[in-house]
Amino acid sequence: MQKISTLLLTVLKKSKGKAKIVKKGLTSQWVDFVLTFWHCKCVSKQSQKTFVERYRKWCKRMGYNFSQAKAEDIYIDALGHPYVIPMNDTTKLLITQAAMQINTICETVETLACQMKVLASSLPEYPVVIEFRGVGEILAPQLIAEIGDVFRYFKKSSLVCFAGLEPVENQSGKFKGVETISKKGSPYLRKTLFQVMDCLIKHKPVDDPIYQFLDRKRAEGKHYRSYMSAGSAKFLRVYYARVREYITKNYSD
Repeated sequence: MQKISTLLLTVLKKSKGKAKIVKKGLTSQWVDFVLTFWHCKCVSKQSQKTFVERYRKWCKRMGYNFSQAKAEDIYIDALGHPYVIPMNDTTKLLITQAAMQINTICETVETLACQMKVLASSLPEYPVVIEFRGVGEILAPQLIAEIGDVFRYFKKSSLVCFAGLEPVENQSGKFKGVETISKKGSPYLRKTLFQVMDCLIKHKPVDDPIYQFLDRKRAEGKHYRSYMSAGSAKFLRVYYARVREYITKNYSD
């Protein structure tokens, strides 16, 4: 999907100039937009009033919220920009096919995510994992899949080591460098944990102990990776304790 997205962005930059509608990353609305307005001349060849009305009808048909200011911004930005790729059937086919492939991939990913949710919800630890702040229906299956059975870890620090978040010293003789993490564990688990930490930072649940720990590290002036790694390790220790306690209490014979 990344290669198709990059190709589509490259082609659009050439066909739309420096228009602001060419943004970093792809959203469903963005891709749907280029399926209809695949070249800057699709916007600029008509008057602003005509385009705004056409854009309003397109938003209504596609189920998106209409914004007068956004429509005017797109029109103004599309005017006067040079384009390398001409407006012809070949260009239209190239762009629309790439956009349709991205939509198909997004639908497939969404279907897989739903199946992952169904499978994860059948596991005994799912109810307690989904209750963590910063963990939703997408991240919960990822955490459970990467961590697996918590009873295979002898202690909390074993789970932290599995994620590659244990601190290591950077020292040789009299030289003492900055303390880092080992990164020997699962990179996918670390990525998921960083996403959880990012959610906590954005939503700021002040009553959550993990966020309190994370915020305290930030207040101490720690580097981004330092406090994100420390918060992730704290999350795993709490995860280990809560999940073991829940399963032992509800599923022990």
